[in-house]
Order: sequence, then structure tokens, then C-alpha cells
Amino acid sequence: MRQKKTPMSVDSITADARRHREAREKTYRERALKLFPWVCARCGREFAGKKLRELTVHHKDHNHENNPPDGSNWELLCIYCHDHEHAKYLDDDYADITPGDDEKSSSTYRPFAGLGDLLKKKEQ
Repeated sequence: MRQKKTPMSVDSITADARRHREAREKTYRERALKLFPWVCARCGREFAGKKLRELTVHHKDHNHENNPPDGSNWELLCIYCHDHEHAKYLDDDYADITPGDDEKSSSTYRPFAGLGDLLKKKEQ
């Protein structure tokens, strides 16, 4: 009798994906730590011992699949600078939204609308 294949659960798929990512990260992290000094490329803080875990590998082009053997797409950043680096791109995405591009400005209040008339009356 042939056994029916049971579909993988979402939890097992997620766990497999995590294991795969961690294994991949481990290999390029180890290579980056051999290639570069253990210093954050942004703030210049040095790392050693237990603190070394706070030093992360940042992909300059943000493509985690682009891992050249010479490390040209990597830089070592501390966890704080790494977070800041990624936050810059999020901030840029929000900054690209300017009122009036695709939608009308929601503000209708014009605080200086009558100022010219008031100044003319005052001069008379």
C-alpha cells in the first residue's frame, strides 16, 4: 500500500527556512570575520571575546544571496549601526511621500490667508 504524502505544516516550513538562513549566515559571517578586522565600519568600536556576537555582517547591496568570496559586498557593523543602516532606508521610503504628489493635501486651513488685507487696512 502506498503512503500518502502529508503536506508540511507552516511551523515546519518556517523552522526549515530559519535553519537554512542560519546555516548560510554562519558561513558568510565566519568568512567575514576572517577577512576583516573586528571593528565596526561605522562607529569604529572594537570587538573581542563575548562582545564579538554584537558585530554583524551587513550586505552593502542589501542582497543576502550576494556573498562574493572576497567579501566585497560585506562590511562588519555593530548591532546598533546595523539597525541604523537599515532604518535609513525605511526613513527614505517614508520621505519619498510628499503631499500633493498623488493626493490632495488634507489641510485646508490657511493661517496667513487674510494677512495682506489686514496689513493694507492698518496702513490706511
